[in-house]
Amino acid sequence: MKAVIYNEYGGPEVLHVAEIAKPKPSDNEVLIRISAAEVTKGDCELRSFEFPVKWFSFGLRLVFGVFRPRKKILGGYFSGTVEEIGARVNKFSPGDEVFGASSLKLGAYAQYLALPEKYTIVHKPSNLSFEQAAAAPLGGLNALHFMRLADIQPGETLLVNGAGGSIGTFAVQIAKCMGAEVTAVDAAIKERMLLDIGADHFIDYGKQDFRKSGRRYDVIFDMVASSPLDESIAVLSSAGRYVTANPTFKKMLGAKKTYKKTGKKVIFAFAAEREDELQALKAMLEEERISPAVDRIFPMEQVVEAHRCVEAEQRLGIIVLKID
Repeated sequence: MKAVIYNEYGGPEVLHVAEIAKPKPSDNEVLIRISAAEVTKGDCELRSFEFPVKWFSFGLRLVFGVFRPRKKILGGYFSGTVEEIGARVNKFSPGDEVFGASSLKLGAYAQYLALPEKYTIVHKPSNLSFEQAAAAPLGGLNALHFMRLADIQPGETLLVNGAGGSIGTFAVQIAKCMGAEVTAVDAAIKERMLLDIGADHFIDYGKQDFRKSGRRYDVIFDMVASSPLDESIAVLSSAGRYVTANPTFKKMLGAKKTYKKTGKKVIFAFAAEREDELQALKAMLEEERISPAVDRIFPMEQVVEAHRCVEAEQRLGIIVLKID
């Protein structure tokens, strides 16, 4: 089978398409013929082994390879068709169209992927293409998780800092479904896209610092690891919640102190990406309450260009790799 592989850490150019052995499913696994995979910021970080949040990089080195990648195929979010099932598999049958997450096993940048049936995999939304479906699990699962943690109430104000990526675009839409008034913060090129998917207001971070605008928010959902905590807390309402998807060690240590001092919560619990959450996301997608904001679809032979696009943030939404 064809797969995008890499044998060393580095820039996008370390990625290349190669022929490797097709996996065989064990008794508890499903073999999925992959149609599409999302190209994520996490893929780029694993490829280069450079992370905006440094505290967990040592542990990741042990898991993924200290000097060179132990797992040579990236891709954690996918859509495709069940090709074969193991003897003990009950949830799926050959021919089922599915989407989901491959967790730390990765491997979705390939024509075939064998995964345990218990992984976060469900039947694909009937109204989405394979490319759209592959663009949903990462952003949708994480945004749903964090918006539920924020306990958004109708009429509350939410600011999404770094709204133009996979998680941010879903957060904007899910928050609107929960009745929030949403302000999106990102680069100027993403303004039209973010307003089109439902944001009520847009702030170009290149021209204005939202922390100095004089506005107050009930919830800040922050995708930017380098954001200063104290200055962000200062623009929250009296019972405000600061939710971070990229918590630095300093922010985690400061969470309890911030609450004691201000009464404002700092929330950073990571998403478990469970099957029940993916089923809830699927229902929202099929009801057309939310939709993946897909920007471009690259063939797998153009994976280098796809990674450059994501890494440079020169995208208007989600980038998808179409698997040959």
